[in-house]
Amino acid sequence: MNQYETGFIIAPSLSEEETSTLIIQMAEVVSTKKGRMIKQDIWGKRRLAYPIKRFQEGFYVFFDYEGSPVVPAELERKFKQTDSILRFMTVRESPEDLMRGKKKEKHGEKAPGPPVSAPAGFKPEIVSEEGK
Repeated sequence: MNQYETGFIIAPSLSEEETSTLIIQMAEVVSTKKGRMIKQDIWGKRRLAYPIKRFQEGFYVFFDYEGSPVVPAELERKFKQTDSILRFMTVRESPEDLMRGKKKEKHGEKAPGPPVSAPAGFKPEIVSEEGK
């Protein structure tokens, strides 16, 4: 079974009740297609980066779930049929990404971070080893 993350934006013109009903309907698609919901992340109403269908805001929702490729296909079919869904995107999470998130640091070791650059105007001091 593959793991997927689907994000979608709901039109802000819906009432809270209609929005929650729509989210429940979309979550039921995962279970009816024999998928397993891992996490629902509801961000709520946020400003859009650019207008979509003349809306400046949208209601953001993210689903993390596990299932066969039929599950995201059915979700996307439902999204296309629903006028109040402004945008959607599904990403299949690769096994490498899943393992990278589960790795734990050993006691006393730090995970490698991004390279550190020197601040502008910094000149390193040259130290001679002759005097040692």
